[in-house]
Amino acid sequence: MHEESSAAGCGARQGVTYAVLAAVLFGASTPFAKLLLRHSAPVVLAGLLYAGSGLGLSVWIALRTAVRARAAASSWRGSDLSWLAASIVIGGVLGPVLMMTGLRAIPAANASLLLNLEGVLTALLAWFVFRENFDRRVLAGLLAIIAGGVVLAWPARLAPADALGTACIAGACVCWAIDNNLTRKVSIQDPFVIAALKGVSAGAVNLGIGAYLGLLPPGVAAASAAALLGFAGYGLSLTLFVLALRHLGAARTGAYFSTAPFIGAVASLVVFRHMPGPALAAAALLMGIGVWLHLTEKHVHHHTHAPLLHTHSHRHDEHHRHAHDFDWDGREPHEHEHQHEPLAHTHVHFPDIHHRHPH
Repeated sequence: MHEESSAAGCGARQGVTYAVLAAVLFGASTPFAKLLLRHSAPVVLAGLLYAGSGLGLSVWIALRTAVRARAAASSWRGSDLSWLAASIVIGGVLGPVLMMTGLRAIPAANASLLLNLEGVLTALLAWFVFRENFDRRVLAGLLAIIAGGVVLAWPARLAPADALGTACIAGACVCWAIDNNLTRKVSIQDPFVIAALKGVSAGAVNLGIGAYLGLLPPGVAAASAAALLGFAGYGLSLTLFVLALRHLGAARTGAYFSTAPFIGAVASLVVFRHMPGPALAAAALLMGIGVWLHLTEKHVHHHTHAPLLHTHSHRHDEHHRHAHDFDWDGREPHEHEHQHEPLAHTHVHFPDIHHRHPH
């Protein structure tokens, strides 16, 4: 029991670290993206950010493959590819198009406020459609984090919003919430590959829309800056987000990622030399409470693991006690295809890749 609880706690800490780092990269990229909007139309900039994400990760994958002494076996199945394709279409193509359409119709302040819907919708879909477990503590933590985002984004005076623009922004949040839950289905697969495919697809579509509308691309310097920003703020951020999904599930990962607006606001203080206001302190307090509620969650009950064959990086903990059909040098973590035998036990756990069971 002690070993199992320690393993679960270690996995949760890793998941929280990945989710927060993903939020840091994405949130910190926002003020720099705002600077680049001086040189490019929004849809073109979105295409460059996504394209930089996909191409940068593709180079990373190629280099990693070249230096690996032993390639890990692939465990992609037809159902995985279907989930991934759906997530790319919904989150990588439809979401950005709706977002850019909405931004053309409504003020940025309204859009920022509406974007807080993504975390709420991600959790609701995870809980009530994909049957991810939650309790009152997790719900309270999510509400505190979302409240912090609302406090941070709420303008002093709301400008009249166009109904179509508002609907488009809300639609983009729906798309990304669905995307988050679909990506959870394939989060055991290579996160670099998942993020690269999404980046290349979304980049191609957005740049195609920009070309169709006759929008000119920025100069070489601005385009290169956008590509590098996309690699860090979108590509690496999404890779870390997928890793967090493995350990925490969609709702909890979405909650931690909802701290990105706060991180973006802090970054803006540095980039644009804005003075921090009371809203920033209030948002920090609310988000801190929400993160604390999630970190101190203890979900424990008797559960059964069904037989499972898959590939991912792992240590030989309670859930990974198996023999090897190759020469193993004893290093951990390591990655290979392995079989999980049926197992029933009780310990603290989260809805990670090994604990997606009904309650």
